[in-house]
Amino acid sequence: MAETSLDVPVLLKRKLQAEVIGPIYAEMVAQVGEEKANSILDAAIRKAAIAEGKAFASREPEGKPTLAGFVQLFDLWTQNGSLEIDVLEASGTRFDFNVTRCRYAETYKAMGLGKIGHLLSCNRDGSFCEGYDPRLKLERKQTIMEGAPCCTFRYELRAE
Repeated sequence: MAETSLDVPVLLKRKLQAEVIGPIYAEMVAQVGEEKANSILDAAIRKAAIAEGKAFASREPEGKPTLAGFVQLFDLWTQNGSLEIDVLEASGTRFDFNVTRCRYAETYKAMGLGKIGHLLSCNRDGSFCEGYDPRLKLERKQTIMEGAPCCTFRYELRAE
Protein backbone atom coordinates (compact mmCIF):
# COMPACT_ATOMS: atom_id res chain seq x y z
CA MET A 1 0.00 0.00 0.00
CA ALA A 2 1.29 3.48 -0.86
CA GLU A 3 2.24 5.74 2.03
CA THR A 4 -0.30 8.45 2.81
CA SER A 5 -0.50 11.34 5.27
CA LEU A 6 -2.09 8.79 7.63
CA ASP A 7 1.32 7.10 7.83
CA VAL A 8 3.34 10.19 8.80
CA PRO A 9 4.33 10.31 12.49
CA VAL A 10 1.53 12.33 14.09
CA LEU A 11 3.72 14.70 16.14
CA LEU A 12 5.64 15.65 12.99
CA LYS A 13 2.38 16.12 11.08
CA ARG A 14 0.95 18.34 13.84
CA LYS A 15 4.15 20.43 13.96
CA LEU A 16 4.12 20.96 10.20
CA GLN A 17 0.42 21.82 10.28
CA ALA A 18 1.01 24.29 13.12
CA GLU A 19 3.74 26.03 11.13
CA VAL A 20 1.08 26.82 8.51
CA ILE A 21 -1.89 27.33 10.83
CA GLY A 22 -0.06 29.67 13.25
CA PRO A 23 0.33 32.60 10.83
CA ILE A 24 -3.17 32.05 9.42
CA TYR A 25 -4.59 32.06 12.94
CA ALA A 26 -2.70 35.27 13.79
CA GLU A 27 -4.16 36.94 10.70
CA MET A 28 -7.67 35.72 11.57
CA VAL A 29 -7.30 37.20 15.07
CA ALA A 30 -6.20 40.51 13.54
CA GLN A 31 -9.14 40.59 11.14
CA VAL A 32 -12.04 38.99 13.06
CA GLY A 33 -10.91 38.87 16.68
CA GLU A 34 -9.71 36.07 18.92
CA GLU A 35 -13.12 34.61 19.79
CA LYS A 36 -14.20 34.26 16.14
CA ALA A 37 -10.74 33.00 15.09
CA ASN A 38 -10.90 30.33 17.81
CA SER A 39 -14.38 29.31 16.67
CA ILE A 40 -13.30 29.02 13.03
CA LEU A 41 -10.16 27.05 13.91
CA ASP A 42 -12.10 24.76 16.25
CA ALA A 43 -14.72 23.95 13.60
CA ALA A 44 -12.14 23.35 10.87
CA ILE A 45 -9.96 21.09 13.04
CA ARG A 46 -12.97 19.07 14.26
CA LYS A 47 -14.14 18.51 10.68
CA ALA A 48 -10.63 17.42 9.67
CA ALA A 49 -10.49 15.01 12.63
CA ILE A 50 -13.82 13.42 11.70
CA ALA A 51 -12.58 12.95 8.13
CA GLU A 52 -9.32 11.44 9.40
CA GLY A 53 -11.27 9.07 11.67
CA LYS A 54 -13.31 7.92 8.68
CA ALA A 55 -10.13 7.39 6.65
CA PHE A 56 -8.61 5.22 9.37
CA ALA A 57 -11.87 3.28 9.79
CA SER A 58 -11.90 2.52 6.07
CA ARG A 59 -8.53 0.78 6.49
CA GLU A 60 -9.98 -1.72 8.99
CA PRO A 61 -10.87 -5.20 7.70
CA GLU A 62 -14.12 -4.89 5.74
CA GLY A 63 -14.24 -1.24 6.81
CA LYS A 64 -15.51 -2.29 10.24
CA PRO A 65 -13.63 -0.52 13.01
CA THR A 66 -13.14 -2.18 16.39
CA LEU A 67 -11.89 -0.93 19.72
CA ALA A 68 -8.87 -3.23 19.32
CA GLY A 69 -8.09 -1.57 15.98
CA PHE A 70 -8.50 1.85 17.59
CA VAL A 71 -6.10 0.91 20.39
CA GLN A 72 -3.52 -0.18 17.80
CA LEU A 73 -3.71 3.30 16.26
CA PHE A 74 -2.26 4.73 19.45
CA ASP A 75 1.15 3.58 18.27
CA LEU A 76 0.93 6.44 15.76
CA TRP A 77 0.18 9.05 18.43
CA THR A 78 2.73 7.77 20.96
CA GLN A 79 5.49 7.10 18.40
CA ASN A 80 8.97 8.36 19.32
CA GLY A 81 7.88 9.28 22.84
CA SER A 82 5.25 11.77 21.62
CA LEU A 83 3.02 10.72 24.51
CA GLU A 84 3.91 8.87 27.66
CA ILE A 85 0.89 7.00 28.93
CA ASP A 86 -0.18 4.80 31.81
CA VAL A 87 -2.86 2.38 30.64
CA LEU A 88 -5.51 1.84 33.30
CA GLU A 89 -7.85 -0.48 31.39
CA ALA A 90 -7.90 -2.05 27.94
CA SER A 91 -10.87 -4.33 27.29
CA GLY A 92 -13.39 -5.01 24.55
CA THR A 93 -15.41 -1.95 25.52
CA ARG A 94 -12.99 0.38 27.36
CA PHE A 95 -9.62 1.97 26.79
CA ASP A 96 -8.67 4.17 29.74
CA PHE A 97 -5.29 5.80 30.24
CA ASN A 98 -3.56 8.87 31.58
CA VAL A 99 -1.04 10.86 29.59
CA THR A 100 1.83 11.78 31.89
CA ARG A 101 3.94 13.60 29.29
CA CYS A 102 2.68 15.30 26.14
CA ARG A 103 5.25 16.38 23.58
CA TYR A 104 2.40 17.86 21.53
CA ALA A 105 1.84 20.43 24.31
CA GLU A 106 5.59 20.96 24.59
CA THR A 107 5.89 21.48 20.82
CA TYR A 108 3.05 23.99 20.60
CA LYS A 109 4.40 25.94 23.58
CA ALA A 110 7.88 26.02 22.02
CA MET A 111 6.31 27.35 18.80
CA GLY A 112 4.47 30.09 20.72
CA LEU A 113 1.14 28.39 20.03
CA GLY A 114 0.42 26.99 23.49
CA LYS A 115 -2.69 29.14 23.78
CA ILE A 116 -4.33 27.30 20.86
CA GLY A 117 -2.71 23.89 21.32
CA HIS A 118 -5.99 22.47 22.64
CA LEU A 119 -7.65 23.52 19.37
CA LEU A 120 -4.85 22.06 17.25
CA SER A 121 -4.65 18.68 19.01
CA CYS A 122 -6.84 17.98 22.03
CA ASN A 123 -10.13 18.83 20.33
CA ARG A 124 -9.33 16.28 17.63
CA ASP A 125 -9.61 13.32 19.98
CA GLY A 126 -13.37 13.16 20.48
CA SER A 127 -14.08 14.27 16.93
CA PHE A 128 -11.78 11.56 15.57
CA CYS A 129 -14.03 9.03 17.35
CA GLU A 130 -17.10 10.39 15.52
CA GLY A 131 -15.48 9.56 12.22
CA TYR A 132 -13.83 6.31 13.27
CA ASP A 133 -16.86 4.75 14.98
CA PRO A 134 -19.76 6.87 16.29
CA ARG A 135 -20.25 4.31 19.11
CA LEU A 136 -16.82 5.25 20.48
CA LYS A 137 -17.07 8.02 23.07
CA LEU A 138 -14.32 9.93 24.86
CA GLU A 139 -14.59 11.43 28.30
CA ARG A 140 -11.66 13.59 29.33
CA LYS A 141 -11.78 15.88 32.33
CA GLN A 142 -8.34 17.47 32.08
CA THR A 143 -5.34 17.94 29.80
CA ILE A 144 -1.70 18.83 30.16
CA MET A 145 -2.25 21.30 27.31
CA GLU A 146 -4.54 23.32 29.59
CA GLY A 147 -2.26 23.09 32.63
CA ALA A 148 -3.25 19.84 34.37
CA PRO A 149 -0.57 17.40 35.58
CA CYS A 150 -1.94 14.67 33.27
CA CYS A 151 -4.57 14.08 30.60
CA THR A 152 -7.38 11.69 31.50
CA PHE A 153 -8.53 9.68 28.49
CA ARG A 154 -11.56 7.44 29.05
CA TYR A 155 -12.78 5.78 25.87
CA GLU A 156 -15.91 3.63 25.87
CA LEU A 157 -17.33 1.61 23.00
CA ARG A 158 -21.07 1.81 23.55
CA ALA A 159 -23.70 -0.58 22.26
CA GLU A 160 -25.38 0.43 19.03
